[in-house]
Amino acid sequence: MKQYLITGYDYTDADALQRRMNVRPHHLDGVKALKQSGNYIIGGAILNEAGNMIGSVIIMQFETEEELEAWKKNEPYITQKIWESVDVKPYRVADV
Repeated sequence: MKQYLITGYDYTDADALQRRMNVRPHHLDGVKALKQSGNYIIGGAILNEAGNMIGSVIIMQFETEEELEAWKKNEPYITQKIWESVDVKPYRVADV
């Protein structure tokens, strides 16, 4: 499997945090399914100085690039305009 470091930065408009909170249950449902299928490794929210969520970091793995692209097309934080930018980099979890 190929592993990926995915960093998503939220939109910064006045409604961005509330939009995130509204969509968050759907995002977490997807993460739970990815964990069950073995695609999700670890992830969490990026916080600002006030402790508010302003983005996310996820480490995932997929067999093919097509599976990665399919996830991106269905990820609620992408489809519902939570993440303004998404950066995907090849990654390798250290085997220690």
